[in-house]
Amino acid sequence: MNRTNRTPPSPTRVLLTLGRLPKGLELARALKRAGCTVFVADPYGSHLCKPSRAVRRSFRVTAPNRDPVAYRRQLLDIVIGEGIDLVIPVSEEGPHVAPIAADLPPHARMFGAGFQTLTKLGNKLRFAEMASGLGLAVPQTHRADTAAAAELAAREDHVIKPVHGSSGLGLKLRRGGDPLCEVDRTSEQLVQRRIGGRHVSSFTMARAGEAMVTLVYEGGVMSGTTAVCFVRADDVPQVHDWAQAFVRATGHDGFISFDFILDPEGTPFAIECNPRLTSGVHLVRAETLAAFVLDEPLPGGSPLKRPRKFQEGHTTLTEAYAALFTGRFGESVRRFGHMLTAKDVLFEWRDPLPFILMTPMSWPVLSRVMFGGMSFGEASTHDIQWRPEAVAQPQAGEVSADAAHAQ
Repeated sequence: MNRTNRTPPSPTRVLLTLGRLPKGLELARALKRAGCTVFVADPYGSHLCKPSRAVRRSFRVTAPNRDPVAYRRQLLDIVIGEGIDLVIPVSEEGPHVAPIAADLPPHARMFGAGFQTLTKLGNKLRFAEMASGLGLAVPQTHRADTAAAAELAAREDHVIKPVHGSSGLGLKLRRGGDPLCEVDRTSEQLVQRRIGGRHVSSFTMARAGEAMVTLVYEGGVMSGTTAVCFVRADDVPQVHDWAQAFVRATGHDGFISFDFILDPEGTPFAIECNPRLTSGVHLVRAETLAAFVLDEPLPGGSPLKRPRKFQEGHTTLTEAYAALFTGRFGESVRRFGHMLTAKDVLFEWRDPLPFILMTPMSWPVLSRVMFGGMSFGEASTHDIQWRPEAVAQPQAGEVSADAAHAQ
């Protein structure tokens, strides 16, 4: 069936399963403008989406990394209690959320890819093997406890990183000939050939193997390995082609993003896949984003916003000051320049409180950065990141009678 010819549905009650990140706020605002009633569930009692006019009500739920079964049951309680029509995972919590699809009421549906697809694409080794099997360029990659990994490390500059992970956590850069340490040689890590070149990311919104929107962007200012100021990159059509070829070959449904390194010849090598929302969503028009997740025909005209540069302003400012206070004056000037010319992803005249209250609402994240020695990426995902040993597929009909804690 050609889904673009469907009759648009009536306004929908939507549950977003994370509220602490700007990309969740972007989605909530887009859905509100489209006439939806938006609810948010998050293990944090305070989060960016909570004071937003786009959100009807927020619920505090158990952290999935602490008790995944209780977490799923509480989400189902919200779906039933609030008459939710559409459940949308936002970030790293996706594999924890996807299994409840089997238990949703008949009127409700889960957005995006299923549990098996999410976990396969989130496994960096399986993704590399899949893409290579499709004839798409990826760096040579091996499980770290294999002879092939040792051989690669002996002859090439390489990267060691967890098979499961995000935000650059556990990433180690090594030179060719550096021996693999005993702590490196485990089945939970991989060794990947290190490629030098330009770093870019893609963001695609796909329906059953059709790339409805694909854009490419790159970091103007970075916080660790995460872009906090990002600029649309329109000069790399080969990256568009790579992303669209993968979506077409796999029949992917939902959001999907890739991180690339372009070698000196301009060949894009995909280094990992993120089957979820990423910062690229801030570059998409609200009307297009809402129509996509609601399974409606996309509006005419360009699906992309203007300007081409967006930022998480508070974090960009922090990074600019960090460069200044560590004596990197040229880098500080460059970062301040980006900050002054980029649109903030939080600020909106019609919905000012998430920007104004960013510090208190983000305190559960900020406190871990300031006092716990975590990066922003780690602090934002430590309680929701999927770990294979922590996830058990629930039994059909498994619904808790316990109500989630309304905030």
